[in-house]
Amino acid sequence: MSKHYLNSLFTPKSVAVFGASDRPDSVGQVVFENMLRSGFQGTLYPINPKHPEVQGKRAYASIAEISEPVELVVIATPPQTVLGIIESCGIQGVKAAIIITAGLGAGGYGGAVLEEELLATARSYGVRLIGPNCLGIMRPPIGLNATFNRGGANSGNIAFVSQSGALCTAILDWAQSNGVGFSSIVSMGSSTDVDFGEILDYLVSDARTHSILMYIEGIRNARSFMSALRAAARSKPVILVKVGRHAAAAKAALSHTASLVGADDVFNAAVSRVGAVRVQTITQLFTAAKALSCGFCPVGNRLAIVTNGGGPGVMATDRAADLGLPMAALSDVTVEYLNQYLPPNWPHDNPVDIIGDAQADRYHHAVKACLEDENVDGVLAILTPQAMSRPLESAQVLIALSGNGCKPLLACWMGETQVAAARDAFAKARIPCFRTPEPAVEVFSHLSTYYRNQRLLRQMPGSFSHHVAPDVEGARLIIEGAMQEHRKVLTEMESKALLSAFHIPVAKTMIARSPNEALLIAQQLGFPVAMKVNSHDITHKSDVGGVMLNLNDAHEVRAAYQHIQDTVRRNYPDAHLDGISVEAMIVKPNGRELMIGVTSDPAFGPVITFGSGGTAVEIMGLRAVALPPLNRFLARELIGEAPVFRMLGAFRQMAPANIEALEDVLLRVSEMACELSLLKEMDINPLILDENGALAADARVIVEYRPPSIDRYAHMAICPYPAHLVRQWQLANGTNITIRPIRPEDAELDQRFLRELSEESKYFRFMNVMQELPETMLASLTQIDYSREMALIAVTREQDTEVALGVARYAINPDGVSCRFALVVADNVTGKGLGQKLMVSLMEAARTQGLKMIEGEVLNSNHKMLKLMNRLGFTIKTSEENQGIMKVSKPL
Repeated sequence: MSKHYLNSLFTPKSVAVFGASDRPDSVGQVVFENMLRSGFQGTLYPINPKHPEVQGKRAYASIAEISEPVELVVIATPPQTVLGIIESCGIQGVKAAIIITAGLGAGGYGGAVLEEELLATARSYGVRLIGPNCLGIMRPPIGLNATFNRGGANSGNIAFVSQSGALCTAILDWAQSNGVGFSSIVSMGSSTDVDFGEILDYLVSDARTHSILMYIEGIRNARSFMSALRAAARSKPVILVKVGRHAAAAKAALSHTASLVGADDVFNAAVSRVGAVRVQTITQLFTAAKALSCGFCPVGNRLAIVTNGGGPGVMATDRAADLGLPMAALSDVTVEYLNQYLPPNWPHDNPVDIIGDAQADRYHHAVKACLEDENVDGVLAILTPQAMSRPLESAQVLIALSGNGCKPLLACWMGETQVAAARDAFAKARIPCFRTPEPAVEVFSHLSTYYRNQRLLRQMPGSFSHHVAPDVEGARLIIEGAMQEHRKVLTEMESKALLSAFHIPVAKTMIARSPNEALLIAQQLGFPVAMKVNSHDITHKSDVGGVMLNLNDAHEVRAAYQHIQDTVRRNYPDAHLDGISVEAMIVKPNGRELMIGVTSDPAFGPVITFGSGGTAVEIMGLRAVALPPLNRFLARELIGEAPVFRMLGAFRQMAPANIEALEDVLLRVSEMACELSLLKEMDINPLILDENGALAADARVIVEYRPPSIDRYAHMAICPYPAHLVRQWQLANGTNITIRPIRPEDAELDQRFLRELSEESKYFRFMNVMQELPETMLASLTQIDYSREMALIAVTREQDTEVALGVARYAINPDGVSCRFALVVADNVTGKGLGQKLMVSLMEAARTQGLKMIEGEVLNSNHKMLKLMNRLGFTIKTSEENQGIMKVSKPL
């Protein structure tokens, strides 16, 4: 495998420090001193044209004076010098630079123009930049401390990535006294070049990093961020703190980082969807990381509490209720078991109060029973030191039980002196132990959130969710018609026509242009009716007196027509009125008024919203949000998160609402968000839902122009499953084959395919003869992000079972315009044209992504593959690094 393109940044063999100095407390002095003291294993060069020596090392006037290659430079010089330094470094072949210097962005020296020029210069020479205005980078395992932090960091397996240098210094100070070690500390600064996505990409492949912690203020590139976060979270726990949860803080974060700050609930939905965990405080960040590194297998959110004191048990239960965690209902078998070992006065419920005189044996039986109960997903054991307590013995009992399974087992040994030895024992056994119940419950909440979000991570919906395809072209024509008239707001009739094109049930509506016409329509539809102003200038009709409901006879209809016209002209004299819409009043005794909508988040693009109908959703913000695309699993999750969900069941003699019909509407709205890139906002409000189904009573749509893109889903943060790439094919012997993009549920199919390959085929594909794909590698090969990679799998059916016959895949290179490929075909179909068909299909898919070049590496002993490459018109050259490998490439 070739080295990662950020290797020069993270594992340099040589570092030059511009601005290295002997002047006490200057940034250059601190940076160079840190590099000397940290035990950097490579070569170190101070650059200072005013001094022949810096801190006992020979100094150089410029990088051109250094005769050996320099992989990384650290710049701590005045802003006006930085551009020239980057150019000189580019000429000398430097591949990475950390710009600690502040004041290069908007409002600083040269303003945003200089920052743009700096980036353009760096890109022209292939130099990657961290910063400007950053603390720097640390890699404790290799002695790299390219920061101006006072002091170093312990070596460990946690990577910490932050947009705040000040926070990094505080974290490092805290970590030293708390025994926390790091594989990497990265201060991003202004993120002019290298962003979160690229840093995450590197950390995924970094063997030293076991978990990733992040402090985020804003996101520049949502697609890159989501894509990299998904890749990271499927193999390593990713936990983050995101500031700017409220408007004032969001404004401050925007001014600090110049990154986009979207709505906070949208950010939550985005992070959850890609399998990461968001916490609220720095302390939670590290406690959650420790818990997730303990080898637990979180499987749900039902918590059991075992305690020797009623008060702490109630405190834990209250905190669980605050966090929405259900208390586990103990099974009858568990209660019967506990009756044998606990005093008769135990409460026979959860929390399991084992009474104040409990010793180690009671803890053993109570915790064991709860861990073995199928209704329990995790256990919190609490001990308060009382006269009969044996804190260390009880801790040792829990430690022994922890080896019998992997359900989360957390401890809360309250107090200090009497429980100190027990806490030490828990620490050595890697069982999280807390001083008070509340943070312990919070950590269990993070574990259960991790489990839930990992399930969301595995969802790969397509853009279309139903077998009956929508009339996408018709919908686009409606939008184009409005835009040709220079309108962004669609009329109610146009909006409902848009919904109908996607098979969303709508209330029948007709336009009247006179009182008599309104009467005729009302009689045709049947009384009672609703009447609303029809104007593309008016978004909220009720705000200008443009709505009248429950009109029961001819006199009311004729009077309402004139009343609406007069009221709207008085309240909005400049509005163009195009008649009055008339529709039958929707009479549903069991109906619930809901709202489903689409909004455009500045960072994450289209977002689906769901909540109660009417104006309450705007005033109270009572909504749940999700990023498209959706499938049924994700639609059910969205419905369950909304406060209005409690109204959808049976209550007050009302039949339960038809949840499946609601899911259908959400899935159709997801299709609209995917396929209509010009859709900016949409409200279906109210959507009337009862036991018989759903009906859209009113709709409002706003569109906006976006420049066309080769990528049909460029407007989305999450790329849908590319169902348009599915192809049917046939071998010469009549075997029917489906070639389609791979899915997460193909993991076992892919594993079986590998097992059945010959040793030679395995060697040609992986350059070794592995018998099984490791679980993390299998996940990376099947849970792919279609915006950055593609895997096409060829399958056939044998006795109602799907069998894989070949896989071709590409991954986009860092340059964004080329990709590297891999291909393997089952031994029993080699020479039958499948390899060529897969490669042609893969190249077509790459072409539609706008890629310009496809390349790969083939062993020179793999004659069949080289023959195929020659037949497909690839250029074939011997690798300069390894004579046994041929480099193949072809323009697309």
